[in-house]
Amino acid sequence: MALSKPIMNLLASYLQNLYLHPIKTKAITSCVVGTAGSIASQVVAGDNIRLDPILAFGLYGLLFGGTIPHYFYEFIEGMFPEEVVAFPLAKKLLFERLIFAPFMQAFSLYTLARFEGKNHKAALKQLLALYLPILEANWKWLTLFQVINLAFVPPMLRVLFMNLVGFGWAMFLATKRRQQSQKKN
Repeated sequence: MALSKPIMNLLASYLQNLYLHPIKTKAITSCVVGTAGSIASQVVAGDNIRLDPILAFGLYGLLFGGTIPHYFYEFIEGMFPEEVVAFPLAKKLLFERLIFAPFMQAFSLYTLARFEGKNHKAALKQLLALYLPILEANWKWLTLFQVINLAFVPPMLRVLFMNLVGFGWAMFLATKRRQQSQKKN
């Protein structure tokens, strides 16, 4: 019981910041989750902790991981309003899975490589090697979470929900990128 009050205070503070400063709060949350996912991936793999992927995932989360999804979810709410559009959940899901997810996977892979200090050619090579397997995994493993997100999570909390799911996804992505880099060496 003693621990519940600080947790509730933290949650209340987070929700207040999410309401007052949604983009900044989502960006910081995404930064923390991406960084934690990268660290966890390295720890689970038993590797030495490397700073470049940690910084890459953190910077990506801060600049893009909270902001782009924030605007995307606003966009699809306006594009497929519940009251007007037939089958809005199905349309939102198809739009997210077939248009947004492929774009974001390519953008993420390339940007993470660049943030790690790879040049354009190396980043593109890594993107081409990883894109299809990671996109297929995204469709296979994250579709159910997107259904839950779009059907049951209030719009204000959708980025947070996917950030929490994204912790595991960041671990997966970091592992795949590390394995691809090790093959190259």
